[in-house]
Amino acid sequence: MWPRPGLNIEIKTPDQIRMMREAGLVVARTLRLVAAAVQPGISTAELDALAEREIRAAGATPSFKGYHGYPATICTSVNNEIVHGIPSPSRRLRDGDIISIDCGAIVRGWHGDAAVTVGVGSISAEHAALIDACQAALWRGLAQAKAGGRLGDISHAVETSIRAAGRYGLVEEYTGHGIGTAMHMDPPVPNYGRAGRGPRLRTGMALAIEPMVMLGGPETVLLEDGWTVVTADGSWAAHFEHTVAITADGPWVLTQPAPAGGSAPHVPPEDHAGSPAVPLEDQAGPPAVPPGDEAAPPDLGHM
Repeated sequence: MWPRPGLNIEIKTPDQIRMMREAGLVVARTLRLVAAAVQPGISTAELDALAEREIRAAGATPSFKGYHGYPATICTSVNNEIVHGIPSPSRRLRDGDIISIDCGAIVRGWHGDAAVTVGVGSISAEHAALIDACQAALWRGLAQAKAGGRLGDISHAVETSIRAAGRYGLVEEYTGHGIGTAMHMDPPVPNYGRAGRGPRLRTGMALAIEPMVMLGGPETVLLEDGWTVVTADGSWAAHFEHTVAITADGPWVLTQPAPAGGSAPHVPPEDHAGSPAVPLEDQAGPPAVPPGDEAAPPDLGHM
């Protein structure tokens, strides 16, 4: 599961982490706007247009559009679609659907990437529980993004949270990833594994952690469009993601909205990290920016 030796992991300076925070805030505002627009009858193409307007109005660039030929600004994955669903004018949401919205933005060459899953209208208790389990697992993983730990601590926390929540499938073929001057970088971040394994976590690293969870089995199928990944058994899926920086003060969730009048939120202490889907918008704290002597010079090989 763990990558081969020779990973090229980019270490950011404090100023570079701050620039990533700017991109993260664009992503956070865009996701909030798009999620609020979700309702029965709206098309996924309309959601995509809304996202692109918001990102460009902020002076940012969509990360996804044109990436290896991807044709849209966001990914909109509905029901049994796990990730990378392509927005379409013909795909109109219906009451009871669930939709994953994945969004990325670039500011001054630095990327932010996040995803949420929301219900359309009134959804079933089963689907609401799936969404809660996936989001809670994300926060469990984020809480382990601490300097001195191992990448496997994050993976193990995500998997343990999902296994404790119920009989859910957990995607193994697709993972989280490093992020910075490129959207997808070393190291890959699996959603399963053993604690204490994998690369050492260092101040200045940034990761996109993204559990993908389904009601059925873990098998997936890639559709003929070359992008959309669906569950093999037709079961519905949820997907959440945040970009997190590893700092001397703990995990800094760069794609989480800042509290009004406050600085960016930290992940809550570990004994609170399992709280189901608790937003941190009302929790202010000191800025999680590492001191300058804690960060190594950036690896510019990916620029």
